[in-house]
Amino acid sequence: MPTVLIIDDNAAVGVALDVLFSLHDIAALHAASPEEGLAVLARQPVDLVIQDMNFTADTTSGEEGVALFREIRKRHPDLPVILLTAWTHLDAAVDLVKAGAADYLSKPWNDDRLLATVSNLIELGQANRALNQRLLRERRARRELEQNYDLRGLVWGDPALERVLSLACQVARADVPILITGPNGTGKERIAEIIQANSLVRNGPFVVLNCGALPSELIEAELFGADAGAYTGASKAREGKFEAADGGTLFLDEIGNLPLAGQMKLLRVLETGRFERLGSNRERQVRVRVVSATNADLQSMIRLGTFREDLFYRLNVIELKLPPLASRPGDILPLAQSFLPLGKTLHPSAEAALMAHAWPGNVRELKNVMARASLLANGDVIKPAELGLPGPSGAAGNSADAEPDRDAIVQALARAGGVIAQAAADLGLSRQALYRRMERLGIARAA
Repeated sequence: MPTVLIIDDNAAVGVALDVLFSLHDIAALHAASPEEGLAVLARQPVDLVIQDMNFTADTTSGEEGVALFREIRKRHPDLPVILLTAWTHLDAAVDLVKAGAADYLSKPWNDDRLLATVSNLIELGQANRALNQRLLRERRARRELEQNYDLRGLVWGDPALERVLSLACQVARADVPILITGPNGTGKERIAEIIQANSLVRNGPFVVLNCGALPSELIEAELFGADAGAYTGASKAREGKFEAADGGTLFLDEIGNLPLAGQMKLLRVLETGRFERLGSNRERQVRVRVVSATNADLQSMIRLGTFREDLFYRLNVIELKLPPLASRPGDILPLAQSFLPLGKTLHPSAEAALMAHAWPGNVRELKNVMARASLLANGDVIKPAELGLPGPSGAAGNSADAEPDRDAIVQALARAGGVIAQAAADLGLSRQALYRRMERLGIARAA
């Protein structure tokens, strides 16, 4: 049950409010003086204070109430306070409301208005306390992560990524395969690096193979190595990624692109730690921690027969699902600032544009946007037009608010060296639209 503290030297006021609140499941405490009220606040929690503005007979200045309010605000900065009086001047009450008082009501009060105000403030206070507690838990969890694990300088601010990080660090020391899933550009390789840095093989090599970046006929040779003459162009023996990663971690990105023959051999290595190079019958033994990643739907590939089900379950002992950047809004601004050169900052309107963008390319897109903006910016503060984002929130918007003026067009042309297509792209216009504006504003085309 929520609790209200009434600080008023008139006992009748305390009784009346006590009766009113009890009918609406609100507990009431009464203090007859500022000192007594502060003592109550010191020994037990309350949800709201209703305080009088005058406590001495024949006093109408409100100075006592002002002093009490300031003391409550100093000791309990988040506690809502309602001012209640029949004497103080309106300007004094307005000043206190500006200083943080929740509301001002005059005596005699209107029961309905008072109840509505009290209920709303209690509900708001409970919501704020819940939010503060959640933020406190998140800050504590973040500190523990940063103190207990090597996060490789990762920049983040969103609880969604923090949950993935926490699980990644928790399972890093376990000698089991881990599958990282998520869209392209979300940072799957960074998570793999963090797993390696906190694993039992953190002092071993960290070897990366992008299975989607090689022709299918070369992936097996990259994974397992090849003897001389194993295939056309193999003039000498070469070790594969498994041998290179022996005693460490092998990160297999885009694992869904591995051909079926390679999948079968990979399954055998995961189960036994043994394999043969292409063109060789000699088995080799390695001890490698395998972390794989994909943006593909492996379950659908299994149904289509393009990915082995037994390999999927062998790789997927632990799955880390990395959400897209749009689902991690708390990461956007910290990442954006980290991608800027030292000394450059974001204008608040540019921050709003970044937050409004959908980020289909995820972190990789954000990094490219910030690199472009830092090159195009005339000063140290990045403006929305320099981000080049589509839609009304960015430079490419075609709304009236985004209409470039003469100076913006001249600057864009100067940055582009007079190249109309590049200047138009910078301003978010077509070439024809830029030509029309140049003609209207009397801006000459470069010779």
